[in-house]
Amino acid sequence: MAPRTIVVAGGTSGIGLEIARAVVADGDRVVITGRDATRTKEIAASLGPNAEGVALDISEPESIAGQLAGIGAVHGLVLAAIERDANTIRDYDIAKARRLVTLKMVGYTETVHTLLDRMEATRDTGIVLFGGRAKDAPYPGSTTVSSINGGVEGMTRTLALELAPIRVNALHPGIIGDSPFWASKPAGVLDQYTARTPGGELATMADIVDATLFLLRNRGISGESLHIDRGWRLT
Repeated sequence: MAPRTIVVAGGTSGIGLEIARAVVADGDRVVITGRDATRTKEIAASLGPNAEGVALDISEPESIAGQLAGIGAVHGLVLAAIERDANTIRDYDIAKARRLVTLKMVGYTETVHTLLDRMEATRDTGIVLFGGRAKDAPYPGSTTVSSINGGVEGMTRTLALELAPIRVNALHPGIIGDSPFWASKPAGVLDQYTARTPGGELATMADIVDATLFLLRNRGISGESLHIDRGWRLT
């Protein structure tokens, strides 16, 4: 089988970068995007000759079409670009809220729109959107994050219907214990979450990568939202 080209938006760090590594390891070609052109190209070069880096800031949706103009045929798209936020109602920051809403609700959609003419209309083509468990596990200051991740779930269903037979699914990670964000927390911070997780272990970046590759390639699943948290919300 000829190598596939997978675009990973937000592929320069964290889970997005691990997904890009896995794509290359499987013998496929990956295009990673990041806001800084020089850094993105350097990271792509570190992944080997089957990786390309493209500058892209999906929080500025009017620029997306131009930034992605040089990408050819696409066989899979992973929208893993995220930003974290703690925006309380008492200290509400409109600019921060607007940026986050634009990034996922408009930026994700415009990225799909831009690349759609380069995707073959077949069940072999997969799109994976990244939401998060904050949609149904809120925390103080998560109003914007919880709302937009709930929006990702709705977007997944509408895109799966509109773009069929192209498949569209979403991943909603919980607390990923070995991700850069959580692994850097002070000792003891994760204990309260680990104690609530059946089996006593948090989900890992490897779990997220495996789920992403599954959704990209499994021809029988579309319009679904997978929760990757090792059952944390069961307790």
